Amino acid sequence: MATSMTKEELAKVRAAGGKRLHKLRQGVAANKVYSIDEAVKLVKDGAKAKFDETIEIAMNLGVDPKHADQVVRGVCNLPNGSGRKATVAVFARGPKADEAKAAGADIVGAEELVEEVKKGKINFDRCIATPDMMGLVGRLGKVLGPRGLMPNPRVGTVTMDVVTAIKGAKGGSVEFRVEKSGIVHAGVGKASFTEQALAENVKALVDSVMKAKPTGAKGTYLKRISLSSTMGPGVKIDTSNISAGA
Repeated sequence: MATSMTKEELAKVRAAGGKRLHKLRQGVAANKVYSIDEAVKLVKDGAKAKFDETIEIAMNLGVDPKHADQVVRGVCNLPNGSGRKATVAVFARGPKADEAKAAGADIVGAEELVEEVKKGKINFDRCIATPDMMGLVGRLGKVLGPRGLMPNPRVGTVTMDVVTAIKGAKGGSVEFRVEKSGIVHAGVGKASFTEQALAENVKALVDSVMKAKPTGAKGTYLKRISLSSTMGPGVKIDTSNISAGA
């Protein structure tokens, strides 16, 4: 990326960021685990960047996603929204395309939209399709799959009820899927949210991930949880009582 800053100016900016992060880490005990409410307060209080930082959660799970019966995937409707404006694309024809447009979908199309995506024109961050479109959309697996955009009936993005799916995507539903390393990453709100709103969102997501425990999971399912802001350090959350309810 081009920049008008000199090397000296860039060094000062990086140094300032490093000092800020070091100061924040001093307020977080390295080996201590916190309740969800305590972690939210620490992370929110430390989010002092000049933009509205995203509050993110990382959940280390005891699964091996290489095995089909250990894949963790689902969707969570955050009670207080995600704070992120989602651009939604819908693959549909005829009346369902009309419904999608009326419900607020940003991009709606069929064959022509498939061709655009094939060319690399992916101007959306959520994707929905009606079941009859999956014969076409399935050809986009190599393009949409790696980006986590492939519609899937398990998370409600392959459906005839496009109105509900669009409202969920626009209203703050968050899709989650375990990565190769066994970690689920997701945004649970913004630093501008109240502590209560963030805590409710965190608890909702943790609950959804717990309910999505696959049949092939062995041993401890939920190993570690960490909460952080975009520019802040991770704060460990106590998992000892999670199974009994977040």
